Amino acid sequence: MITSLQNRAVKEVSALLGKKKERDRRGLFVVEGVKLFGEAPSERIAQVYLSQSARAQLMAQYGEKLKALPCEVVSDEVFAKMSDTVTPQGILCLVRQYSYNIEEMLSKRKKKRMLFIILEDIQDPGNLGTIFRTAEAAGADGVIMSAKTADLYNPKTIRSTMGSIYRVPFLYAESLGAALETLKKHGVRIFAAHLSGKDNYDACDYSKGTAFLIGNEGRGLQEETAALADERIRLPMEGQVESLNAAVASSILLYEAYRQRRSGL
Repeated sequence: MITSLQNRAVKEVSALLGKKKERDRRGLFVVEGVKLFGEAPSERIAQVYLSQSARAQLMAQYGEKLKALPCEVVSDEVFAKMSDTVTPQGILCLVRQYSYNIEEMLSKRKKKRMLFIILEDIQDPGNLGTIFRTAEAAGADGVIMSAKTADLYNPKTIRSTMGSIYRVPFLYAESLGAALETLKKHGVRIFAAHLSGKDNYDACDYSKGTAFLIGNEGRGLQEETAALADERIRLPMEGQVESLNAAVASSILLYEAYRQRRSGL
């Protein structure tokens, strides 16, 4: 059992929690909590840490899974230092990062009704995680992000995905323009959420290949990016509201596409 705060493992977890550079160097990210551990694919888990007080309960719940994985027990004091949450649940694990490319994402689905969400410079970890969660729920085929979008492996983002990180393909595109052109070549129509949109979002047909382009929380889409879209759409709003939260806007658009596909409209 690990009881020292100076233990190598404690320092490793702390570095992975706090530094994107370290996460990328090691190819690992930290997952904490019972639900996120339970949904994590065993083949991607590199190491598990259990708190001393939670060990018996967790073994009773996940004994078979835990027995097949490298697992260390740590004192409650040490676990509290390793944890990134206010109320630790007594389990965290190191998970190997994912790697996708756009060709893989496009080839995953045999039918031609692909659905993507494309994010330009989204900065809030909670927004990013929520978008992933909604993308999975709405049946999206993937999330494509600009290079300046927040780190998906930030602990706050991971928690916000509620497990969708394991199941939704994604990539950071060095050039959003190149990614958009690739999607277009595969029959995907690009819709930019934009204040200057001519049509309301619910007046368009998303029953075929569709991608929604969402901009930064503060400035929206850069004009050169918006210009690459096939069509600009807007979300009508009452009162003095100028724009919606990026995650909210993404959710509305993804679910409109999902609604149309479910109802055959």
